[in-house]
Amino acid sequence: MVATEEKHDAKPISEANVDVTPDFPPVRACLFDMDGLLINTEDLYTHCANIVLTKYGRPPLPWSVKAQLMGIPGSSNGDTFHNWAKVPISREQFKKEQTEQQRIHFPECQPLPGVEKLLKDLKRAKTAQGLPVEIALASSSEKQNYEMKTSRETTRAVLELIPEEHRVLGDDPRIQHGRGKPAPDIYLVALESINSSLPDGVPKIEPKECLVFEDSVLGVEAGRRAGMRVVWVPHPELAKEYKGKEEEVLAGRTALYPIGNDEQRGKIDDGWAEQLPSLEDFPYEKFGIVVS
Repeated sequence: MVATEEKHDAKPISEANVDVTPDFPPVRACLFDMDGLLINTEDLYTHCANIVLTKYGRPPLPWSVKAQLMGIPGSSNGDTFHNWAKVPISREQFKKEQTEQQRIHFPECQPLPGVEKLLKDLKRAKTAQGLPVEIALASSSEKQNYEMKTSRETTRAVLELIPEEHRVLGDDPRIQHGRGKPAPDIYLVALESINSSLPDGVPKIEPKECLVFEDSVLGVEAGRRAGMRVVWVPHPELAKEYKGKEEEVLAGRTALYPIGNDEQRGKIDDGWAEQLPSLEDFPYEKFGIVVS
């Protein structure tokens, strides 16, 4: 998950393999994470946590700790956070006060740079074969939080570029409890939602024809485990935390949150994933996407 309105400044990494590898079919579906990728919630999550930390005399949440929490629902109520924070209140009380701050600040969410143009471009994009490019949302946010984060009219309008039937949230009943990212389930359900709405006669989309957009390390792994190509667009501070480890991130091999089934993960430098500095000026042609 990513920044506020500042432009990401990381350099593209491991991108050469993508456009020279002949085995990839054109991308027919783009599947998006939301928090920190499409909207600036990651900085708001940090802001809300810091308000409560400051109240109890604790330092601001550092990226060395936050990097371990991103993509895990409820992580600020878990051991990693509280072993660092050492706040003089119960976990339940911290969660209550943080949630109160989120109710105040989540309605301030805004789209990140390049998001609106990218989604609008994809709405009219086709493959070189003339098939439309489909889009879907695969967010760990539960419906109540989604509604708060998209309550601002301009933000809601951008998210509504993604068809409602293609929006999969963290409390979707089709996703088994405990099977959030880095498990591939949410991306496979998002693909299923697209395939179930394709017109008769249009071939079903395969995972290898999908491009996942993620900002979190666990999200990249989820996309790789789903058998999909991935674009990683990390917050600049997260990119710093993983400097020198980008190849492991892109392969889904950080082992940040082990879940088994390691054969689902990618291989180092296999060309299935790349890092981009932002969603601005997206290189459509590299993925076989034609925007008219």
